[in-house]
Amino acid sequence: MEFDWNNLSFEMGSLTQRDIEESFEDPFAVRLLPDSSRFSAQARYFNLGRSASGAGLFSVYRTNGKLIRVLYCRPFSPDEDFFYQRKFNQNQNQ
Repeated sequence: MEFDWNNLSFEMGSLTQRDIEESFEDPFAVRLLPDSSRFSAQARYFNLGRSASGAGLFSVYRTNGKLIRVLYCRPFSPDEDFFYQRKFNQNQNQ
């Protein structure tokens, strides 16, 4: 997976590129295609994943199948953390 880090459209704050990339490499990451006309002009996807340090990150991104462009990223909200953990537990019980 390759990332395009040129001309970021958001402030990374305390996040690092490595943290964000690791959240995409999380084998239990949840990737979603939003069902909204707001995102229909250019396909945007959501990624909920954890970095190697355990930080939960919510990202909005687009991809051409080879290159990922992260448009926005922030730590999980409590609801996103709950959703991720529920999906993680479902995968563990299969």
